[in-house]
Amino acid sequence: MTAMTAPNAATTASAAGGLDHAGRPRGASRFWRELGYLLAGLPVGIAAFTVVVTGLSVGVSAVVLVVGLPLLAGTLAAARGFAGWERRRLAAVTGQPPRAPRYVEREGHGLARTRQALRDGQAWRDVLHAVASFPIRVLTFSLALTWTLGGLGELLYATWSWPIPRDDNAGLLDLMFGIDSRLADIAFNMGIGVVLLATAVPMVRGLAALQAGVAHGLLTPAE
Repeated sequence: MTAMTAPNAATTASAAGGLDHAGRPRGASRFWRELGYLLAGLPVGIAAFTVVVTGLSVGVSAVVLVVGLPLLAGTLAAARGFAGWERRRLAAVTGQPPRAPRYVEREGHGLARTRQALRDGQAWRDVLHAVASFPIRVLTFSLALTWTLGGLGELLYATWSWPIPRDDNAGLLDLMFGIDSRLADIAFNMGIGVVLLATAVPMVRGLAALQAGVAHGLLTPAE
């Protein structure tokens, strides 16, 4: 009886917390977590891309000088910090903390320590993620915003479109099909809103899986 009671209690607690049997968020909780993951990904991506690309550019250009190698090592350290941040975001959106990779243990001081940092393969994978994930973040952010906020705006088209002048501003339906009818234009745009919101859950889920898959492939050790 005791062995059966414990799993039941765990299952009840998991259900109360909005998690499935694999420990991942589900239902509305999962949707909002995935949406937050996508929308927050762009600001994080801009910061990571800017710091890493700037550091690489300055470091490589100054590599013939003594200051170049420390700049590159500092860039790798910054990329490692952004990678740790992304792993925490992965844990929040999936409900399962990813496996932490192994970094090169640095020993010694000065130039020897800097060279060890530059030979850290995982740190360079962190740099690659900061650069390669940026266009993906832009794409997922744009589509997630379109399918949610854009869908809501289209659904409420009748409430905010009435003050738009119709003389010089043809509606979307008129531009596409030459149908100049206010009611038809409202119905058409509200229909777009219904379609976008009806497909928002699978769209957001797919976009989150894409972004998380890239992060998982570059920021976690191979199985």
